[in-house]
Amino acid sequence: MLFVPVAFFFVPEINGKKAKSIIKFFSYGMVFFAIIFLIDASKRYFDTCNTEVFFHNELVPYDPGAIYMSVFASLAFFYFIQISSKSNIEQVCVGILCLLIFLLSSKSIITIDFIIVICYYAFFVKIPSGTKTLTIVSVTLFLFLSVFFVKEVRERFLIEYETAFIDNTLNNELTKDQQNVYNVSINEAWNKEDFHKNSFFPGTALRIYQLRIFVDLLQEQEIFWKGFGLEASQPYIREKAEQHNLDDIYKEYNFHNQYIQTFAELGIAGFLILIGMLLLNLKNALAHKDFLHIAFAITMIMLFLSESFFCRQRGIVFFIILYCLFNSVSSEKEAIKST
Repeated sequence: MLFVPVAFFFVPEINGKKAKSIIKFFSYGMVFFAIIFLIDASKRYFDTCNTEVFFHNELVPYDPGAIYMSVFASLAFFYFIQISSKSNIEQVCVGILCLLIFLLSSKSIITIDFIIVICYYAFFVKIPSGTKTLTIVSVTLFLFLSVFFVKEVRERFLIEYETAFIDNTLNNELTKDQQNVYNVSINEAWNKEDFHKNSFFPGTALRIYQLRIFVDLLQEQEIFWKGFGLEASQPYIREKAEQHNLDDIYKEYNFHNQYIQTFAELGIAGFLILIGMLLLNLKNALAHKDFLHIAFAITMIMLFLSESFFCRQRGIVFFIILYCLFNSVSSEKEAIKST
């Protein structure tokens, strides 16, 4: 977060053309990786006849993992989307990256990408309004029909809606090979004091629970000004998991929210610096009217609500390099435009 920006002071001036070349190289690289992952999953499917090899963390290596690969693939996807006159190869690349993002089944990334694509066709594409409306409707129908008909993806979305407001629902998938496992609702995640070893937190409930324990720690510990220190919050999260009688796996989860993670570890100053960086990034993106920059800015702002992105080196490197790259292109005329 420090040395990459310092390095950018010593590289030659980066104009829109150079920045576009870097993103283009990265995007074709992501297409190559997507093909490798799909081929590998196909080979494993023929060996096992298990369709789960095509989805989420089964499709990609645990390191970097489905969430990070979804973020990387999304930037490449947006690069190809914003090309106004796509060649056949570029159209194929769009399809491959779209398939990869969908199979990785990250609810937050699929939702963010959907919103950004709709905004792109609504505000950036210069086509007749009728065609624009038809395109937006088609993209929306494609997403919802795909989610509805693909079992593995549908279940990841449905569990959020089926469990969010109903307490103590039975988790049929996790109950198969062990004692009954019960889903935690949003209300329980925020208010319940004593859970059980067989309590399971769906994605939204987990984020609410982590927000709750952050609020508790903010009141119990003197962390407002200085925080716990970088990567020093985990012991306190473990204590809270023990206090609430949770399974050991929840002792190893971080806050799953970069805003909370930063506040807890670096205090109010670190939190305000992060907010300032994100707002400056968005301001520059909007000023340059650069779709790729805007997509990156919005993705980071929204993603940080559900992931502690900087708790992994790959997240830090991805964010700070692209942050410096986009914000080094100094004017609207030099922005990373499609051709």
